[in-house]
Amino acid sequence: MNLESEIIEIIRDVLVLGTKADEFSGATGLMGALPEFDSVAVVSLITATEDEYGCVFEDDEITAENFENIGSFVQLVKAKLEE
Repeated sequence: MNLESEIIEIIRDVLVLGTKADEFSGATGLMGALPEFDSVAVVSLITATEDEYGCVFEDDEITAENFENIGSFVQLVKAKLEE
């Protein structure tokens, strides 16, 4: 499984989307595009990702740009894993 697929699975679990997430890709919008993706979901996604990958997100990394779509969030996670 690649990082994008793993992140989609985390999003599926955090937002309890079930089969709705089956068609997700890197281009799938998050902030403003998914009704389920609110501020609580952002915190839950960050926490789940930190737990899964053992990384820590800084406050200044939690921006609208990093949560614009799945691809932008995957790029953020990838950068954290390369640190």
